[in-house]
Amino acid sequence: MGVQGLASFVEKHPKVYREVQFNRSRLVIDGCNLNYLLYFGSGLDQNHGGEYAAYENLIERFITALRTCEISPYVVLDGGSDVTDKKVETVAKRTEDRVKRAHIAAVTGKRMSVLPRMADLVFRQTLARLQVPVAQCFEEADREIAALAAEWRCPVLSYDSDFYIFDLPGGLLPYTHFHWKEVKQSGSLSFIPCRRYYSSSFCIFFGLQPQLLPTFAALAGNDYVKLKVVKWDDFAPPGTETPSRLEGLLCWLKNFEETQEALEAALVLMGVLNENKREVLQRLHLGMEDYQLRPTSLNRFFLHGNLNDPKTQTDLVPNWMLLPLTQARLSSHILDVLRLQQMGLGFSIEHEKLPSANLISRPVRQVLYGLLLGRRKPNLVDEIDRDGLEVTSIKVKPILTRTKLSDRLQVLLEALEVTEESLSRLPPELKLPAAVTCYWLQKAQPTPDRTMLKALLLGMCNRSTLKFTAGNSLHKNSSKQRMDISAAYVFNQWQASLKHSIHLNQLLGFPLPDPRVAETLGGRRKVQRFIYNKC
Repeated sequence: MGVQGLASFVEKHPKVYREVQFNRSRLVIDGCNLNYLLYFGSGLDQNHGGEYAAYENLIERFITALRTCEISPYVVLDGGSDVTDKKVETVAKRTEDRVKRAHIAAVTGKRMSVLPRMADLVFRQTLARLQVPVAQCFEEADREIAALAAEWRCPVLSYDSDFYIFDLPGGLLPYTHFHWKEVKQSGSLSFIPCRRYYSSSFCIFFGLQPQLLPTFAALAGNDYVKLKVVKWDDFAPPGTETPSRLEGLLCWLKNFEETQEALEAALVLMGVLNENKREVLQRLHLGMEDYQLRPTSLNRFFLHGNLNDPKTQTDLVPNWMLLPLTQARLSSHILDVLRLQQMGLGFSIEHEKLPSANLISRPVRQVLYGLLLGRRKPNLVDEIDRDGLEVTSIKVKPILTRTKLSDRLQVLLEALEVTEESLSRLPPELKLPAAVTCYWLQKAQPTPDRTMLKALLLGMCNRSTLKFTAGNSLHKNSSKQRMDISAAYVFNQWQASLKHSIHLNQLLGFPLPDPRVAETLGGRRKVQRFIYNKC
């Protein structure tokens, strides 16, 4: 979903917003959107593996600000990929763009808005530790978020353009105007100054019938509807300095009261032939349907901790997984493996000439696929990865473990090729990172050198140790140094190994404690850059 350019278009018309002092309310949060906006808006490192300890602290401060103002956050996350083919073109284009941006960042050192690989895990772990209610959907979360907020009559926090279209009784709080760092006082109450958006205000401002707002979104072109034949900017009001597509479309739609009437007129403007009208109308209606709210089970989940009816979900997902998936205790990637036999691997900041860092952890993922798919036929999984700057789909065969599933720890350790005895003297929280490090030392290409291993082990130490030693590791101007692409690539392989090992550990029911990523990897910026930069 998403109407390109709508959020920035509304920004040019500030009278649509209402200034509010927000407090003492529930708040439904678009979790995936917040994860990106918090990290990218913070100035934290993007190109040297991520600053996870600092990010954890930022999330803590955000939640503290909400609770200071008696705001109860409910975070809703996206789930698996769309099981239809409605978004294939959009997703493919975004993935290709991400690969290219990662390469540019590796070569130039510029910030290219590529989210560090473990940021999502830090986000989820921190919310869990702070006991923030979190729900993970089975598909894209937008409609579930809107339905829950409508049921509770509370606002949504997001900057996703789709929430400018939904009819939300409690409105939308655009993140860019949600000044959570500037908590203010009014008598004995604290509040966050922000702006609230209502779709009804938008319609009044532009003279649009409310029932035509989804039509506006469909004709403007969202993820499912690509219709750019009409030059809508030609319909902008006379004398407009810089006519825009969206303003022209809104002016044109003012002439209509009913959806079907507007759609029929739009087809004429597009020059759609009679034999194609039915198909084009179908696509337009499909785009509009996404803004029709349906009942949600999230209310019951958040208030009572269970699901309405597990049978309403796909038969390909075992019943025992439904609650852990909704609780975000299992990765949403598991849904893609079960329903689509597909896995999107994500990308790090890497040079195009290097193989994908994801290759190192394929054996770990194959064990995960084997546990999920068993002897299902066909049992190949399409891994979405990169080859140079091209996005590729590689068919990977699951590995069926011979170890009994009841011996869950042994399944995990065999996948990482380590023994239980070798980890016996370590504290529980370090066992999985240590096992991953042993695996990485055996598999990484090129082979990690001792300096890199020492820096990595230093990053696993507690924060007081890091504070004492990291300052002696680098020059103060290290942040300006060019990335050592080879060293960065080897460390990217470690992060890939850790991430996919955590997913396997979760699926096995946590035979080892999940490491707190912000402590294991966060450390200090200087430790990260010791690995990534030439010294």
